[in-house]
Amino acid sequence: MFRKPFYGSKIAPACAYCAHGTPAADGKMIFCKRRGVVSPYYACRKFSYDPLLRVPHRQELPHFDPKDFSLE
Repeated sequence: MFRKPFYGSKIAPACAYCAHGTPAADGKMIFCKRRGVVSPYYACRKFSYDPLLRVPHRQELPHFDPKDFSLE
């Protein structure tokens, strides 16, 4: 009856990872099959989430000091 959202409900809709959008050659705009050329942050009513298009943010690893690994 109701579909569960992919990867939680905290992902805001955007054409950058919509199934109907394709990134342009310059990487700044999206070619939408429904709306034409749009901003990557734009989202219309035909938004369909495609998890393969979404690029997750890089997580920074903690910086360790050599003293952290010594037994003294």
